[in-house]
Amino acid sequence: MKLTNLEMEIMGAVWELGRASVREVQEQLSEQKRPAYTTVQTIIYRLEEKGAVRRVKKIGNAHIFEAVVTRKAAHGRLVDELLRVFGGSPQLLMAQLVETGRLTLDDVRELESTLATLATKKAQAGGRTTEEPKLTRAYKRRGRGAK
Repeated sequence: MKLTNLEMEIMGAVWELGRASVREVQEQLSEQKRPAYTTVQTIIYRLEEKGAVRRVKKIGNAHIFEAVVTRKAAHGRLVDELLRVFGGSPQLLMAQLVETGRLTLDDVRELESTLATLATKKAQAGGRTTEEPKLTRAYKRRGRGAK
């Protein structure tokens, strides 16, 4: 399922709120670029058609929605799509990030540490990991992801 930038922004609000009405989702969005109520309503209905959200109940005239797709799954799809742009090569993607200054040496060191930790945990768990990787926790701390 492909989501537009506005759909991802609205999904972010739904993920943050858990269950919410269209009005609550709209109010969760940044005041500086907050879309009109009817725009948010239209996008939520489109997300419902795509299977990204579902109606869970109705309170008065307001429908309450919750996410069906997790943030992790949506981000995974975006990463897959981005990798396709780079011919499936993580190295080309990383090189682009380095060339544009979006990936620093500190980021690379943290990635190396995370990869080593994951490899150790995977070996200890017989190929499975159950704990949240350190990089994911750092990503959340920087406000780039959540829950």
